[in-house]
Amino acid sequence: MVLSVNERTFKQEVLESSTPVLVHFWAPWCGLCRLISPILIRFQAESGQNVKLVSINADESLKLANTYRLTTLPTLILFEHGQVVHRLEGFHGRDDLQKAIKKMMLSTLVTTV
Repeated sequence: MVLSVNERTFKQEVLESSTPVLVHFWAPWCGLCRLISPILIRFQAESGQNVKLVSINADESLKLANTYRLTTLPTLILFEHGQVVHRLEGFHGRDDLQKAIKKMMLSTLVTTV
């Protein structure tokens, strides 16, 4: 299950997390957002305790959407120690996303080991 985060819980769950956090910005009207959810859940299962996955409804968290300058949904942002280290946006489906996540995961594992 993916943890749902909002403006109130963002600092504690993302910025202050001791493990890397992959944030999935989405909206209920976004078809691609729903399409990639199973891929993200599988990613979370495969990464175990190495990466925490959270989701943020961009429509309900406009302050965060503006802070991170979202221009398209879905947008995935990987945080480590409160800093943005990777940003994924503009992918064109499942295959692009899976490749990008694998690449991102490899670089995260290298920096955390």
